[in-house]
Amino acid sequence: MVEKEKKYFRTHEDLIIYQKAFDTAMKIFNLSKGFPVEERYSLTDQIRRSSRSVCANMA
Repeated sequence: MVEKEKKYFRTHEDLIIYQKAFDTAMKIFNLSKGFPVEERYSLTDQIRRSSRSVCANMA
């Protein structure tokens, strides 16, 4: 029987899923910079806040 290696995490930032969510949030933020100006305070803001909430909820 093969013994599985135990991984220990100090913070939520050590989790792979958190790192992927954070990277995705940064990509979304950079992509949303190119959205039309008239969408800045509605669609753009909502997309940015929702992408950040994933990381916040994990923490």
